[in-house]
Amino acid sequence: MGKRKVLNESQLREIKLPQEGELLGRVVKLLGSDHIMVKCTDGKTRMGRIRGKLKRKIWIRDNDIVILAPWDFKQDERGDIIWRFTLSQMDWLKNNGHLPKDF
Repeated sequence: MGKRKVLNESQLREIKLPQEGELLGRVVKLLGSDHIMVKCTDGKTRMGRIRGKLKRKIWIRDNDIVILAPWDFKQDERGDIIWRFTLSQMDWLKNNGHLPKDF
């Protein structure tokens, strides 16, 4: 069984919401070598690492909304990036109240 190939982001219909222990965040700065500074909804800025599963599939840019899972240790400083939302998914999150107004 092969990988699911997505040629266009508008084909993505599923929206993954944060589970318990996961946070929404906005990408502040790209640091290089798969590290990203993310400002989370709890007010803290963490360094996120793009998981190996997403490295070659998804390109992450500034001001993208992502789901970040903090590590078991250094929870206030680091985490793994699990998911990136498309523009239409960001609008859906704002309209349904999943994102704070000032975020």
